Amino acid sequence: MWHFAISVFLIELYGRNLLLTAVFGLVVAGSVLLLGALIGDWVDRNPRNKVAHASLFIQNISVTVCSIVLMLVFSYKQRIEQIWDGWLTVVCYTVVIILADVANLASTALTIAIQRDWIVVITGYNRGHLAGMNATMRRIDQVTNILAPLAVGQVMTLASNVVGCGFILGWNLVSLIVEFFFLSRVYRIVPALSVKPPAMEVDQVYLQRIERRSSQGEDNVAQPQPLTEGNCNTSLHLKEMANLPLCFQRFRCLVSTCKDGWRAYYRQPVFLAGMGLAFLYTTVLGFDCITTGYAYTQGISGSLLSLLMGVSAITGLMGTVMFTRLRKTYGLVNTGIISSCLHLGCLLLCVCSVFAPGSPMDLSLLMPYITFNSSIDFGGMASQRQKHTNSLRGGSNQPLLPDRSSIHWTNNTVLFDNAPSGTAPESYISIILLFLGVITARIGLWSFDLTVTQLLQENICESERGVVNGVQSSMNYLMDLLHFVMVISAPQPQHFGILVIISVIFITTGHTMYFLYAHKAQKKRTLDT
Repeated sequence: MWHFAISVFLIELYGRNLLLTAVFGLVVAGSVLLLGALIGDWVDRNPRNKVAHASLFIQNISVTVCSIVLMLVFSYKQRIEQIWDGWLTVVCYTVVIILADVANLASTALTIAIQRDWIVVITGYNRGHLAGMNATMRRIDQVTNILAPLAVGQVMTLASNVVGCGFILGWNLVSLIVEFFFLSRVYRIVPALSVKPPAMEVDQVYLQRIERRSSQGEDNVAQPQPLTEGNCNTSLHLKEMANLPLCFQRFRCLVSTCKDGWRAYYRQPVFLAGMGLAFLYTTVLGFDCITTGYAYTQGISGSLLSLLMGVSAITGLMGTVMFTRLRKTYGLVNTGIISSCLHLGCLLLCVCSVFAPGSPMDLSLLMPYITFNSSIDFGGMASQRQKHTNSLRGGSNQPLLPDRSSIHWTNNTVLFDNAPSGTAPESYISIILLFLGVITARIGLWSFDLTVTQLLQENICESERGVVNGVQSSMNYLMDLLHFVMVISAPQPQHFGILVIISVIFITTGHTMYFLYAHKAQKKRTLDT
């Protein structure tokens, strides 16, 4: 509910402008990108129950406090704008974004702890049980992502934003108690959760480094080492940083932890599979605000988009069912290959939509006006510019994220009651092919996502499970940022076809990385046998 509502709240706060939402998205992505390894390292270094409880407490309390601030801002917005010449409003915006970002970081830590670590221990490292548990949790996520925003959206629509904030506030306080009780219960039921690999002593780490350098003649090795805070406090580091202030020593320790985390991620045997999954985040072919905004400019109504979102959720659930059956029949690695082929095959429909009747793609809009030094005559130039001017006045050239006037609340975007006049395309074949490809591709997408998730769970040693998954989260956010850069570079509906093609290229690259991993894994199994 909070993930959906915060974007809507920020839009309403800033006069239905997307600036605050864009800033929030940038802050969230940047913070996870920079701190992902540190979050994962913190998960590795601390007892499981303390990590889960602390992450849960920070997440829910941050949301609660942020909801209180939003309620005050919505209730007294006019008074707040008159204080300090409007700077108090800026302070409130900053506090809201910071608190929401802290909640997201805590949510990332909780996800790494529960869905990447606890679940492996709970299933007793049984691959079949692990696959079933992963699929079940993903189904819960899918259903929750549909029902929760609809619930809070109805409250906000029928009542007000203040009531919506109060509803989320109360829900978080109640769920904090319930989740805390359930996590504690699971921790007591499964004694193995209380056992973690012991942290290596400082002297042992230092001696191992010296031994590796003497035997191999190099600093980098393929053997995984647990990332502990003590690694930053060896006698060598103390000599190098003896004259530095304590704050600089601590900063250098954090930087060293980040570097070690990225190195640990790189040397994992499933590195290519993880990178392949990250590349899938650079896409506009999903039910986010970009694709739905484009559909709106093409004359698709909000009610139809809501229906399409529901169908896409059903196909996502079908992907989780397909994953469990394929894994039993063909094995985990081959399941990823089949899912990749299915995903790419469905996305070909999206590529066809770019060139199908009704597609608004116009490559000329990406080109600057023809200079006077060109060989084209002035009459032809004037005619071409006149065409561009007329096209810019047409309804098909609405921005991908138009003004939000009449609102329907759905699971992850804001839709519109009525399509604007003049936006109906000559043919609906293009938009039909686009959504047919996006919806059917979710079957292979979610099956592939579960495949890579389980590969990370099975192949990462327990002492590095947190930090590697933290870096994986950073990579996912980094590639997700790229797709927003793409949209900023080509924001008009006439550019959307180019974004589709670029998205398919990134997705193909990601699946190619997985194919390389599968080839290496098969080759290794052949040599072992």
